[in-house]
Amino acid sequence: MYFAWEPKEGASAHIQSFKAAPEFQEPLGYPGELVDNWKEVALAKMEELRGKFRSFRLFLDICVKCGACTDKCHYYMGTSDPKNMPVGRQDLLRSVYRRYFTLPGKWFPQLVGARELTEDVLEEWYTYYFQCSECRRCSVYCPYGIDTAEITMAAREILDSVGIGMKYTNEIIGKVFKVGNNLGLPKPALQSTLEDLEDEIEEDTGVRVRLPLDEPADILLVTPSADFFAEPHIDGLIGYAKVFHATGAKWTLSSYASEAANFAMFIGSYENMRRIALRIRKAAIDLGVKRIIIGECGHAWRAAYQFLNTLAGPFDFLDPNYPVPQHICEYTWEAIQKGLLKFDKSQNDHLKVTFHDSCNVARASRMGDYPGGQFEIPRNIIKAVCNHFYEMPEDTIKEATLCCGGGGGLLTDDLMELRKKGGSPRMKALKQATEEYGVNKMAAICAICKTQFSKIMPMFGYGMDDIMSLHQLVSNAIILPGSEQEKELMEAEAENAGENAGEGEA
Repeated sequence: MYFAWEPKEGASAHIQSFKAAPEFQEPLGYPGELVDNWKEVALAKMEELRGKFRSFRLFLDICVKCGACTDKCHYYMGTSDPKNMPVGRQDLLRSVYRRYFTLPGKWFPQLVGARELTEDVLEEWYTYYFQCSECRRCSVYCPYGIDTAEITMAAREILDSVGIGMKYTNEIIGKVFKVGNNLGLPKPALQSTLEDLEDEIEEDTGVRVRLPLDEPADILLVTPSADFFAEPHIDGLIGYAKVFHATGAKWTLSSYASEAANFAMFIGSYENMRRIALRIRKAAIDLGVKRIIIGECGHAWRAAYQFLNTLAGPFDFLDPNYPVPQHICEYTWEAIQKGLLKFDKSQNDHLKVTFHDSCNVARASRMGDYPGGQFEIPRNIIKAVCNHFYEMPEDTIKEATLCCGGGGGLLTDDLMELRKKGGSPRMKALKQATEEYGVNKMAAICAICKTQFSKIMPMFGYGMDDIMSLHQLVSNAIILPGSEQEKELMEAEAENAGENAGEGEA
């Protein structure tokens, strides 16, 4: 799929999210408002990051402006603003870095594009570093491997350190510290939701499938809190529960660590990331589990896969026969391979499905014990439960996947204009699959992707429910032992066998 845009200077300069009030800043350890000595604090933080993270200094030093990344960002594709070109966005910080931390910038600033740090620069940072979803697509195409996401994270951390934070991200992190999840759901509400789901599953299947909470178990499932709240997420949670029931697993959720997402990664704060990760460790110890499994959430999987052991480890109290952590897709695929799950694929025959690779899964993690498992395992599961699966254009999937447009802490209605524009390249790719193959559903394994798509898909001629959880497809097709579906299937098989026998006699 080919994209081409003409730059439009300042096209998205008016798009800015709400800033965090003091009550959202202070629980995270940040000033409640812009500090008087903000310039000194900002430069000190930049010096700290420069010394602490070799990658930060390297990425700011080595860009040669070759242009390989210019049209790879979906926000540039959607807005045409040149400051949303990855190289343009990097230079917002790089120009200040050069002024204060390089000899040419100190002595000949105009010759090397160096500039002073001013309040206008801070505002520009706030605008454009919150028009980046940290998806890392640009890094795939950069010949030097420059990771714009790390520069974005650094810029956001500098902004927070001087008292300029984003309301959406920082309020959510505070809810996790206070309650245990992004939505602020207390234990009684969570318990009631799970009980209602048990009733719903039993009514549908005739089988009582438990969704345990705070019970000693072998497996701790840590899933995005969206799975407790709304469709299509909640249908994915039902799918997890059915898989665990069918395999006979002893599992539980935790009200203390009822959130797999870690929004502190979006603002570049490893200290706050660690505080969130330690909740998972405590829950695992308190419940005596042997394994930790992460539900369908893209950045939650990246935060767990890349950072959980270093932030909250070692996890030497868990069963060493299993990876720490493990993705729910890894668990389901392993059960499928072992023949522990039975499916009626025809239950999904009304669907023509494609798969959206979520950025943080595709470009920042792995599944299974081989390269590319994060691409193959979800697709293998879909093919095991669906008869009609089709791919979107090759240059928009897998490692080159296009972002949903709402990741990186941008999933707020303050930024709806940006979210629509940022999601438009994926919608263009989906429309091509619809036109070529009749695709009518898109599956994903990320809570943010699913929330974003359910909001913007109607703007592109699709329904809110045309985005699905992968485990929703599993839930549709799985045949639970003793269920009404199993009885119906056995009766149909017996009837077919009788008809075939009669034809043989004739």
